[in-house]
Amino acid sequence: MAFTTQKSKHKKKKKIIRKYLKCSLCQAGISDMSFIDVYKLKKFISRRGKIISRFKTGNCSKHQRVVTIAVKRARQMSLLPFILKD
Repeated sequence: MAFTTQKSKHKKKKKIIRKYLKCSLCQAGISDMSFIDVYKLKKFISRRGKIISRFKTGNCSKHQRVVTIAVKRARQMSLLPFILKD
C-alpha cells in the first residue's frame, strides 16, 4: 500500500481593512432627533423599511439609539411605513 503525503494547503488570510465612517450627527452637532423630521430619518432606513445598522451608517452608539427611537415613534404616528411593499 502506497501512502500519499498531503501537503498542507494553508491559505494566508487576507487582512480586511475597514474604513470606519464618522458619525454624521456628531459632525453636524445634532443632539436630538425628532420623529417629525421624516426626510432625515429616511437616510437611516433601508429600501424595505428596516433600520440600517450603525456599522453601515457610521453612527455612534449614542446617536444610533436616538435614531431608532425616533424611527419607532414615526412608525407609530404613521409618518413612516413599517414595511415597504415591493
